[in-house]
Amino acid sequence: MQVMKWSVIALAVAAGTSQMAVASSQSESKGFIEDSSFNIFNRALYLNRDFKNGADSSTDGYNAKENGYIEEAGLGIRLLYESGFTQGTVGVGVDAHSLSSIKIDSGRGRYGTGQFAQTDSGRGDDTQSEIGGAIKFRISDSVLKYGNQMVGSPVFSTDDARILPEVATGTLLTSNEIEGLELTAGRFTALNSQTATSTDSKTKSGSTLKSANIVGASYSFTDNFSGAIHASDVEDFWKKKYVNLNYNLPLAEEQALSFDFNFYKTDDDGQALAGEVDNKIWSLGAVYSIGAHSFGIVHQRSTGDTGYNYGIDGGGTIWLGNSVQISDFDSKDERSWQANYNLDMATYGVPGLSFMARYITGDNIDNGVNNEEGEENEFDFETKYVIQEGAAKDLSFRIRSAIYRANSAQNGYSADLNDFRLIVEYPLSVL
Repeated sequence: MQVMKWSVIALAVAAGTSQMAVASSQSESKGFIEDSSFNIFNRALYLNRDFKNGADSSTDGYNAKENGYIEEAGLGIRLLYESGFTQGTVGVGVDAHSLSSIKIDSGRGRYGTGQFAQTDSGRGDDTQSEIGGAIKFRISDSVLKYGNQMVGSPVFSTDDARILPEVATGTLLTSNEIEGLELTAGRFTALNSQTATSTDSKTKSGSTLKSANIVGASYSFTDNFSGAIHASDVEDFWKKKYVNLNYNLPLAEEQALSFDFNFYKTDDDGQALAGEVDNKIWSLGAVYSIGAHSFGIVHQRSTGDTGYNYGIDGGGTIWLGNSVQISDFDSKDERSWQANYNLDMATYGVPGLSFMARYITGDNIDNGVNNEEGEENEFDFETKYVIQEGAAKDLSFRIRSAIYRANSAQNGYSADLNDFRLIVEYPLSVL
């Protein structure tokens, strides 16, 4: 892995040096102010999760499940400013953000959807705000950024599944000197949760992130075939490797067949603060698309002494085909299958309207519960509409519904639940 990393970097440097005459992003910079952007992103989320086994008998008056369900609604407002880069050989710029949450509805006994921090009385906080920023430098087509940022790497990915995203603190280098090749390297030393404004508020097994070093390369071999390899070292938690292959095969007009393969290998590291981790997990998906319709299948399999583990390296660090609305289907020895269907109504004269349905089943789970094999099943349905024009252009409405069922060997109290979400998003471009 180390040899490959340095070989790829050496190749990029050599190729970049030999192509000095080709225009780069930095050479085409218009300036710090001229290339800047300011966007406002609004997301409202209503989430209801009904636990079909009723109230949690262990409630102490502050338990999120004391009524047998959780239900909250909130609004997240993000102000996102990205400057351009100063002109010259080395461009300098800044990014800044403000994240605010507003509680619309919550209460003791209904708290726990992951949208708000909890008060001493067991209710969700009325409001929360945080600000952050990063400084960035660009040479040619390479950008170095240090500070607070949202990250999307298969081995370190901040979660954005609620009204506000997680935010990481650290350094990230992204290089695109060779057409089709992207190299990344970074080091992160703190991670904010989605419900707290303080730096380093995300925890795993009671511990916070010490450091996470990541490196990766992705390359488009052709217009239809691409691959990626990434690795991370999360101090005293685990070391992780990831591989992806993606292939798209055009068929007849408006028809295509695509394949997506993902693989993780994770081993505990140092003090193993999250406990023993020894896991290999992969997913292989195929999608056949014809006009407005697409039909997909996925198989996913987990092996090793434990299940897959993530979270302290970002709540989105699970780029697998069967990581869906409720479950990730990533337990020890689990085998899972998925079938899905997607429909884009633009073909039928309703642009912006789409539907999705999928069913996933998993079995062979070894959780060490009375020698009983764990099993789980999930059915998801989603519909989304995006306004295409006018004053409300890009305003979107999305309904997500999930029915999750599992036997007692898999999820205990939460083995049976229904999850319903209404999401309204409105992005505004000011600059």
